[in-house]
Amino acid sequence: GRGFAFQRKQKIQRLYRKLLKKGRKVHSQQDNQFTDTYPEHLKHLYLAEEEMLKKRHRTPDDSVLSEETLNKAVEQHCTVLPQDGDDSKAKVVLFSLEEIMPEEKYKKKTSNQKAKEEYEKIKAEHARKKEEAEKRKQQREAAQRLYKQKKMEAYKILSKKTKKGQPNLNLQMEFLLQKIQQNT
Repeated sequence: GRGFAFQRKQKIQRLYRKLLKKGRKVHSQQDNQFTDTYPEHLKHLYLAEEEMLKKRHRTPDDSVLSEETLNKAVEQHCTVLPQDGDDSKAKVVLFSLEEIMPEEKYKKKTSNQKAKEEYEKIKAEHARKKEEAEKRKQQREAAQRLYKQKKMEAYKILSKKTKKGQPNLNLQMEFLLQKIQQNT
């Protein structure tokens, strides 16, 4: 079918035609400047200036096409367009996309690329949240183990009995003393 590449190609061709049209307008305006309404005593100066401008706008290798220029055209994302559909008048027109389309427009992302980026962002965010939750869970479990261990030690000390089955008050007093010393 006609995907985004075809649409991009169409857009570039449209912009190129627009650029050519602008170029023709500029040349026609310049050509209109040099009419036969020159004053006779300055006519030779105007004609010399006209020739200079024509030479400046004409490229030196317009008629000769080398393989290097074709390769360069391919590298620079340039296009080869025949003029008026006549193959004998075909010429290579070099232009870069940066001249026609600003970089921002050229680097627009497709909806698929945007969706992939969004998916990657969401995936990274989920992974980060999962890691944080795992760390919190491990810290909570470690704190609970420590708490249970202390509780068990206290229970063992406080639940000790004498031979006759009475609570061992001596051990209980030592435990309370240790607790007071730790708090101060």
